[in-house]
Amino acid sequence: FMACSAPSASLLSSNPNTLFSPKFSSPRLSSLSIPNAPNSLPKLRTSLPLSLNRSSSSRRTFVVRASGELPLVGNSAPDFEAEAVFDQEFIKVKLSEYIGKKYVILFFYPLDFTFVCPTEITAFSDRHAEFAELNTEILGVSVDSVFSHLAWVQTDRKSGGLGDLNYPLVSDVTKSISKSYGVLIPDQGIALRGLFIIDKEGVIQHSTINNLGIGRSVDETKRTLQALQYVQENPDEVCPAGWKPGEKSMKPDPKGSKEYFAAV
Repeated sequence: FMACSAPSASLLSSNPNTLFSPKFSSPRLSSLSIPNAPNSLPKLRTSLPLSLNRSSSSRRTFVVRASGELPLVGNSAPDFEAEAVFDQEFIKVKLSEYIGKKYVILFFYPLDFTFVCPTEITAFSDRHAEFAELNTEILGVSVDSVFSHLAWVQTDRKSGGLGDLNYPLVSDVTKSISKSYGVLIPDQGIALRGLFIIDKEGVIQHSTINNLGIGRSVDETKRTLQALQYVQENPDEVCPAGWKPGEKSMKPDPKGSKEYFAAV
């Protein structure tokens, strides 16, 4: 498989289970087990649950809350529980455990041991500390098994591998996660390069989807996250094009916007 190819594909949408649904159940993901493996393979451990403190606000904000299947932006992120590789061990990751605690950068890539993918995965890992300072976790997802993830992590970067990563790589072997986020290419069984920024309430605030041959920008992902956090902390302001921390924001009203345009 050549990750740099760019076939046309129609995206398959589905009705996602939301993070706050008490009826959420994914029998294929929640009951994952690791088959008998050699002693050299790491043991399964379960990630510690994070506190779930939902924040709420009665203040009016310049934000659209979606209420249906599409678009995903503005809706609660589809929850999932799956196996992942982190620190050369097998762990379980449940998205809803981050609610009330952290922002999440969730990104999908087509396949392990391909070409564009390691450049993105290692770039996010090398700058993981910058996202940690923004109270944000990063999760990478592909349709590969945890055994493939582990082998790739154990391969040196100079040989096309990843080396140790600072965040988990999630296994979506059932393809249910890719499908619920609308990035699965049905006839190929792999995901497009989708990236989603999920806030602490579990709401998707940003998404971008690239075709297979187009890598993503860590700089732009960080800038978008910073803009999101700024408008959530300052709900009476919005961020104009290319806004970065420290630059002038805008009031979303006729008078306030004139003040911004007069100053630039």
